[in-house]
Amino acid sequence: MKDSWAKMSLAEQMGNIGAEFFRMVNCREKKDKEGEKDCLIRTLELIDLTISDKRWRGRLFEVCRLREVICDLFIGSNIYKVSTKSLKDYFLFFAFLAQSTKKV
Repeated sequence: MKDSWAKMSLAEQMGNIGAEFFRMVNCREKKDKEGEKDCLIRTLELIDLTISDKRWRGRLFEVCRLREVICDLFIGSNIYKVSTKSLKDYFLFFAFLAQSTKKV
């Protein structure tokens, strides 16, 4: 997985993180605690893969803050007052960007 992740653009990586985030929100809405936990772990794993990608050195503040915000929203007390809707909108931007820049 790490090799294929390293071949993705930042927009593609963020779009994939977003897809897992969407799954996590869906599990939360269905009150599927186990699924939500699994998706949270996977979301954090994908964020960590992006953080460890050497191409993004110097641009990681936002990705690290994103990790902190997601943890705070799902397992903290939401001190940042972020909604799942605002994060869904944030991730949608990357999905659209990744799709628009894909080579056909």
